[in-house]
Amino acid sequence: MAESFAFEIAGKVLEKLGSAAYERISLAWGVREEFEKLKQTLAAIRAVVLDAEQQQARSLELSLWLQRFKDACYHVEDLIDEFEIQALRRLVLKRGSTGRKVRHFFSGSNPLAFRFRMGYKIKKANETLNEISAEKAKFHLTEKHETNVIHRERETYSFVKTSSVIGRDEAKQHLLNFLKNPTDGEDIPVLPTVGIGGIGKTTLAQLVFNEESVKSHFELRIWVCVTEDFDIKQLMIKIIKSATGMNCKDMNKEELHKVLQDCLNGKRFFMVLDDVWNEDKKKWSELKDLLCGGAQGSRIIVTTRSRKVATITGTIPPYDLEHLSYENCLSLFLKLAFKEGEEKQHDNLVRIGEGIVQKCKGVALAVKTLGSLLCSTRVQHDWELVRDSQLWKLKQEENDILPALKLSYDHLPWYLKQCFAFCSVFPKDFEFSHLLLISLWMANGFLQSPYENEEPEDIGNRYIQELLSRSFFQQVEDDIIYSAFKMHDLVHDLALSVTQNEVNSCNHYSTGNVRHLWFDLSKQDASQLPNNLGCLQSLFLLDEEDKADSESLIAEVISRSKHLRVLDLSNCSLEQLPNNIRYLKQLRYLNLAYNGNIKRLPNSICNLQSLRTLNLLGCRGLEELLKDIRYLISLRSLMVTTKQTRLQENGISCLTSLRMLIFYECENLEKLFEDIQNLTALRELIIVDCNNLVSLPRDLKYLTALEILIIWDCEKLDVTVEELKLERIEDGSLRKLFIGGVPKLESVPQWIIIGSTKTLQQLFISNLENVLTLPTWFQHLTSLQSLEILNCPKLLVLPEGMQQLTALKRLNIEGCPKLSKRCIEETGEDWPKIAHVPDFSCDEIDDE
Repeated sequence: MAESFAFEIAGKVLEKLGSAAYERISLAWGVREEFEKLKQTLAAIRAVVLDAEQQQARSLELSLWLQRFKDACYHVEDLIDEFEIQALRRLVLKRGSTGRKVRHFFSGSNPLAFRFRMGYKIKKANETLNEISAEKAKFHLTEKHETNVIHRERETYSFVKTSSVIGRDEAKQHLLNFLKNPTDGEDIPVLPTVGIGGIGKTTLAQLVFNEESVKSHFELRIWVCVTEDFDIKQLMIKIIKSATGMNCKDMNKEELHKVLQDCLNGKRFFMVLDDVWNEDKKKWSELKDLLCGGAQGSRIIVTTRSRKVATITGTIPPYDLEHLSYENCLSLFLKLAFKEGEEKQHDNLVRIGEGIVQKCKGVALAVKTLGSLLCSTRVQHDWELVRDSQLWKLKQEENDILPALKLSYDHLPWYLKQCFAFCSVFPKDFEFSHLLLISLWMANGFLQSPYENEEPEDIGNRYIQELLSRSFFQQVEDDIIYSAFKMHDLVHDLALSVTQNEVNSCNHYSTGNVRHLWFDLSKQDASQLPNNLGCLQSLFLLDEEDKADSESLIAEVISRSKHLRVLDLSNCSLEQLPNNIRYLKQLRYLNLAYNGNIKRLPNSICNLQSLRTLNLLGCRGLEELLKDIRYLISLRSLMVTTKQTRLQENGISCLTSLRMLIFYECENLEKLFEDIQNLTALRELIIVDCNNLVSLPRDLKYLTALEILIIWDCEKLDVTVEELKLERIEDGSLRKLFIGGVPKLESVPQWIIIGSTKTLQQLFISNLENVLTLPTWFQHLTSLQSLEILNCPKLLVLPEGMQQLTALKRLNIEGCPKLSKRCIEETGEDWPKIAHVPDFSCDEIDDE
C-alpha cells in the first residue's frame, strides 16, 4: 500500500519553479532558460505519474522508475533551495550596516563561483530528468489527473462534532453499573472492555468518564493513554499529570512513587487505562501495586484489543464491545454525511450510502471516516466512487478496516496526502500541537496555496481543519491558546503504510532513503541509527534519560545529513551544540527546548538564513541570546528562555519576518527591547512567567498586525501608562487578549487595545487581585464574542453599556463573589446588562 509521493513532490517543485519569487531569482542569476527546461520536463513526467503509481504494484521496474523520478525531484528542490539561500545572504549583505564585518560573516560566498557551480548542477539535473522522461515510453503510460478528490469548503468550522454516541446505551449502562455497584474485597475492581480496533472502545470510555454522575461519585478521575511498551515510570508520570496537572518528568521512580501515593491516598478514584497491549503479568502486577492506596469504591476500566490482556488485567469477566448494528451504523453515517434532515432531499445518495455502510461491517471508525469524507459533496458520482472502489476487494484480515481508511485517504487532495503521511514520524498516541505541526510542515515545504499572499501559518491551520474534518486527526485539547491533536492507532497504521520507505519512527524501520527520522535514545541504541542519512530532512532525537553522548552523536549525524530542514533536539540534556551546525544551510526548524544546561549557543547558528523557527523555551541556563541574531532574517517564530536582565538593541527588533514571539520563564528579564514597532508582521506576542519584568515597550500599540497578546504571571509588571494623550490608532487587528497574574494591574489598559476596539473577539482576564472596575470604554468592543473573568475578587460591577455588545456570545465569571452576586439571573443588579448573552455562567452564590 506504500505510496511513491512522486506526484505530490513534483507538484511542490513545479509550484516553486512557477512562483514570482523564483522567476526573479532565475532572472537575477541568468538561469531562466535552464529553469524553464526543468519545468517542462518535470511537468511532462508528472502528467503520467498517477498512472504509474496505480500500476507500480505489478512491475518492479516501474516502481524503481518512480523512485528515480522522486529522488530527482528532491534533488531539484535542493537546487532551488541553494538559490533561495544565496538570495537571503545577498539580502543580509544589502541590509548590513557593518560593512566588512557582515561580508566576513558570509565569507566564501563568491557570486561568480556560485553561478558556475549552479549552472553545472542544473545541467546535470536536466540530463537526469531527460533520461527518466525517455524511459517512460517503454511503460506505455497515459496522462491522468486527480479525479477522485473530494474538496472541502474553506470554512474552518467544517468538522462535524457528534452530539451523542449512537447505539451504545446498553454498553454505557453496563460500565456505569460497574462503577457504582458495591463490591466485596480490598482489591481494586478492574473491568476490561474488549473489541477490535476502531469499534468505539475509547469513545465509550470517554462517554462514561465525562458522565455527570461519575464526576460527582469519584474524588479523582484519571485518564491514561497507555503506550505499547507499558513503561511503568512513564505510566506514573501520566497518572500524576492527569490527576494533578503536575509535570514530573525529571523525577526518579522512588520520587514518583511517593508523589503517586500522596495523590491517591484515601481517595476514591476512577481510572481509565486506554489501549493496553501489555501481556506481561509482572508489569501489570507492578502497576496494580502502585495503585493500592485509593479508597474503597475505586475502579479501573481497561480498553484493549487483546483477550489475553483482558484475562491478565480483569478482576471480573471482560465486557465484549460488539459491532454496531447496521441500523445504528446507518444512523451514524447519515448524521455525519448530512445536516439534520437534509438526507430526505437526497434519496439517491442515501441508497448509495446504505451500500457503503454495509461494507463497513459495523466498525464505527470506518463509518465515521467515510461519513465525514462525503459530507462535503452531493455529487452522485463521488458517492459511487467510494461504494464501488476496488479497495473493498483487497484481500484483508478479518475486521481489517484499512480499506475504508485508505479510501478516505485516496480522496485527499495531493497537497494534504504528504502532510498526513508525514505525521507517521510521530510515535503512536503522540499528542502534537497545531503550532508544532504547522512549523514542521512549513519547514518541509508542504504548505501550498493558490493565493500568493496567504500566510503559511493560515494555510497550515486550514490543512489541520481539513484533516480534522475527515477524521484523520482527533482533537484532544482545545483551551484558550492551545490546540492538541493525535491520530487513532489505525489511522497511524495507515500513515505508516503509505510512507513506509521514507520514515523511520519508533518500532518502524525503513530500508529506503530515510527522509524523516524519530530516534529515542532511551529506547534505541545509537548503533541502530540508519546508515543512509544523506537524504534526511527531519530528525527528532530524544535522550531524556541522558543515556548517550548526545553531543558527539549529533555532530556525527549532522556531518552525514547536509539536507536537514528539521532538527529537534529538545530534552536532550545537552550542554553545548556542535559547531558544524553551521553547515545545515537548508535548516528551517531548530528546537532546543528544555536543554537547561546550555549556557551559550554557537553564533554560527546566525549563518542559517533559511531558519524559520527557533525554540529555546526552558533553556534556563542560557546566559544570552545569539549575538548576531539579527541576521536570521527568515525567522517567523522565536521562543525564548534566557537569564539576561536586558535584551540587546538591534537584535530581535531587526527580525522583521517574525510572526510569533514568546518569552517564557525569563526570571531576570526587566525590560524587552526598544524599537518593537519594527516587527510589523508580528501576529502573536506571548509573555509568561517573567517575574522581574517591570514594563512593556510603549510602542507595542504600533504593532498593527498583532492578533494575539498574552501576558501571564508577571508579578512586577506595571502596564499602566499615563493615558492623557492617547493617539487614535484605527488600524489595529488584535483579536485575542489574555491577561492574568499581574497584581499591579488595577484596570484593563486602554493603550493596548486602543486601535483594536472593532477587532477584539476574545478577552480573558484572570488572577487580577487588585482590579476594581472594568473601564467604560468596554461598550466600544463591538466585535467581542467571548469574555471570561476569573479570580478577580475585588471586581464589583460590570461597566455601563454592556447591552451594546451584541456580538457577545459567551460570558463566564468565576472567583469574583461580589460580581457574581450582581449577575444572578433575573434578580441581580447587573443582569439587565448581560441578559442578551446566550451562553452565560457564573459561580453559584451561597445565600447568607
